[in-house]
Amino acid sequence: MQSTCRYPHLGKVASLAVVGLVYLAAIVIGLEVAELWPGLHPITFMLVADVAATLVVFAFSAWYRNASVYDPYWSVIPVLIIVYWVFATADQSVVPLRQILVVTLVAVWAVRLTWNWALRWGGLGDEDWRYSLLRRRHGSHYWVVNLMGIHMMPTLLVFFGCLAAWPALAASKNDLNILDAIALLVAGAAIWVEWQADRALRIHRLQSTSEHLQSGLWARCRHPNYLGEIGFWWGLYLFALAANPLWWWTVVGPSAITLLFIFISIPMMDNRLMEKNPGYAQTVHELPALWPWSTGNTQRNP
Repeated sequence: MQSTCRYPHLGKVASLAVVGLVYLAAIVIGLEVAELWPGLHPITFMLVADVAATLVVFAFSAWYRNASVYDPYWSVIPVLIIVYWVFATADQSVVPLRQILVVTLVAVWAVRLTWNWALRWGGLGDEDWRYSLLRRRHGSHYWVVNLMGIHMMPTLLVFFGCLAAWPALAASKNDLNILDAIALLVAGAAIWVEWQADRALRIHRLQSTSEHLQSGLWARCRHPNYLGEIGFWWGLYLFALAANPLWWWTVVGPSAITLLFIFISIPMMDNRLMEKNPGYAQTVHELPALWPWSTGNTQRNP
């Protein structure tokens, strides 16, 4: 399929440099926009900056005709949000070790996920097949889907997911407890699962022409990379409960992210794999989508 991007033959190194400059501009503009409202609470400040930065990335991706410019935003921006909250609330009640654990886990998760994106991304001429599909499906109305569905919705989901870190960073009421240990175990295991799944998939794509991998973690469920990603956000939420149970309502973040994968990402991926390989329908029937100890046949149409 012919690329719709403006300069589809731009090299990968040059593409990464361009995306880096776009993100730098987005971050600077986002912070400057938030500064227009003095006295904002740190949470509100970062929400305003986050939305403004997303609009900058959207403007470039729409002009360039490649929505994949937004892809690393999911893993890049949470680190900036967390770091800002740490420094903006240096005088708040915190448990230093819990704060260090949360910052470290978010940083490790973000670096690993961003690096994985950089390894598999082909450059500015490479757009995710899902975005191309949505462009063909929605035609002249695609810009609305691009803005609200591809850019703004994930930004808000990830922001609400990051809210679970706030109690550990700036509003702790409890000392370290058993729930912190469980949170560390869940988040750490989730990062490991996602890393192993992505690594195995990357090796498989280099060594095989088959789209479907069914060994290792991929033999236990159809989407172990998604399972790891979901688990990370629930691990972060457990830190919120450990630090300050009054912030229980931040469950909205991991819940929404979980629903995104179950009702959007997994059905789209399963349908694509079945289109390429009709035999994959048997895998859908036999192998669970996420939880290795459940049953298969969880396919849904998007």
